[in-house]
Amino acid sequence: MDAFSDMPTTLSAPARDAAAVIPNDATDLAVTSRALFIGQAGDVSVVMLGGQTITFAGLAAGTLLPVRVSRVKATGTTAGSIVALW
Repeated sequence: MDAFSDMPTTLSAPARDAAAVIPNDATDLAVTSRALFIGQAGDVSVVMLGGQTITFAGLAAGTLLPVRVSRVKATGTTAGSIVALW
């Protein structure tokens, strides 16, 4: 039973779903993320929801990156075991 099922989903609420990310330079994520979990340390190159491309460098394993991204790019991404949360 979900005691919070009647509560609205806001950007500060815990994520309701997740999916493993396979970085790809040409394909958007199926769902825009609310955050990315970084399982293996490295850099992550993303296309933000607003269209900007940015690389987050030197992320530690276990980082929860609170960003809304439409794509995780293969070029420039060295981190692994990335999970999109929404």
